Amino acid sequence: ALTEDICSLRANVERLAFSVIWEMDPDANEISTRFLKSVIKSKAAMTYQEAQTRADDPHLNDPITQATRHMLRLARKLRERRLEQGALTLASPEVKFNIDTESQDPMDIGLYQIRESNQMVEEMMLLANVAVARKIFEHFPSWALLRRHQVPTPEMFAPLLKSAAVVGVQLDVSSSSTLAASLDAAVLPDPYFNKMIRILTTRCMTQAQYFCSGEFTQAEFHHYGLAAPIYTHFTSPIRRFADVVVHRLLAAVIGVARLPPNLTEKHLLREVSDQINYRHRNAQMASRASAELYTLIFFHKRTATADARVIKVKENALVVFVPKYGIEGVVWLAKKEEKGAFVLNTEKQQVLAADGSKSYTIFDKVWVKISVEELPPQGRKLVLLLVDEVIKEQTEDSDV
Repeated sequence: ALTEDICSLRANVERLAFSVIWEMDPDANEISTRFLKSVIKSKAAMTYQEAQTRADDPHLNDPITQATRHMLRLARKLRERRLEQGALTLASPEVKFNIDTESQDPMDIGLYQIRESNQMVEEMMLLANVAVARKIFEHFPSWALLRRHQVPTPEMFAPLLKSAAVVGVQLDVSSSSTLAASLDAAVLPDPYFNKMIRILTTRCMTQAQYFCSGEFTQAEFHHYGLAAPIYTHFTSPIRRFADVVVHRLLAAVIGVARLPPNLTEKHLLREVSDQINYRHRNAQMASRASAELYTLIFFHKRTATADARVIKVKENALVVFVPKYGIEGVVWLAKKEEKGAFVLNTEKQQVLAADGSKSYTIFDKVWVKISVEELPPQGRKLVLLLVDEVIKEQTEDSDV
C-alpha cells in the first residue's frame, strides 16, 4: 500500500523526501531553518507504542533510544511554549478498530490512545507547517495557500457555558489562553469529565479553512486553536491535496521547480482552496460514515453493556458518549406517542419524568446496552438502551 510502503519511511530504505531541517538549542529555540529536497534512510521504523516503550525502558540506552528521548525532550518544550501562547488541547471521540486480516471485520473497538510519542510527532509536524507557511508567504504574499481558524462567536460558546455551569464549572472564553486555562482547571471526581468538556468545546469551534493569502489581511490569517499567527499544511501530501499544493509552492521558492500556471494568480488559487475545502468536508463525512459502518459490523452479532456519560439532554431522549467504545448515540426515554412523559428543563440541562420518578442531567453517568437492530427498509441501526444496575451486573460485556 502507498501509505505503508512506497510513501512511508522504512528502516534502512532510502526514500525521497521534502524536508524542513532545524538547528536548535537545548531549549528548543530555533537557530536556523532549511528547506530542501532530500534522501532519507531511516535507522528504524517504529509504531507510536514501540517508540514510547523504548523511551520509557530504563534498561535501554542505544543510539536510537537516546535520539527518541532527545526528541521527546525538545517536543515537551515546544508543546509547553505553544500552550503558554494560548494553543488549545481539545478532544474528539476518535475510534480505533482492530481489523481481522482475513475477513476485514472489526475484532475490537475503542478510543484511540494518545501517547507522548504521538505528541512528539505532532509538535514536529506543527513546527514544520508553521515554518513552511512563513516561507511561502514571504515569497508569494498574494497567492500562498494557508489555513486559518476563526475565533468562535459568543453564541457558539453559549451551550457549552450553560452545560459547564450546571456542574459548577466556569469557563472563561474571552481568549484562547483563558479558555485553555479553564479547561485545564475543569476537573471533577469523574475521570471522564475533562475529556467530555473538551469534546463539547471542540464542537463550539468554527471549521478551519484553506485560503489564498491575497484574499485576506494578515490579521485574518490567525489560527485560533493553535494560537498561530500563520499556518498551513505541508506534512501529509499522501492524504491531503492541500499539502501537495504547498509542496509545489515551496519547491518554487527554493528553486527546484517552476510554479504551475494555476498557482500564479490569487483568483486561481482561490478556486483551488474552495475546492479543497469542499473535498475536505466530504472526507470528514466519509470518515464518520466509515466509523459508523464498522461499529455496526462489530455489534451486529453481539451486545454489550457499558457505562456512558450524558452529553446532551432532549425532551424525550439523551445523547450519550460511551468511553469504552468511543461511540456516541441517542437513548430514547419514551416513545413518540408518549408525549409529556418527560419534561425538559433547559436551564438546568435536565430532563425529568412527569411523575417525578427519575431525572437525568448533563454529564450524568448512566449504563447502556448496545446492540444492532434490523429495521427494514433502512437496514441495520445501532441501538442504545438504558439499563439499571441489576441488569448491568448480569449482562455487562456479554456476547450473544
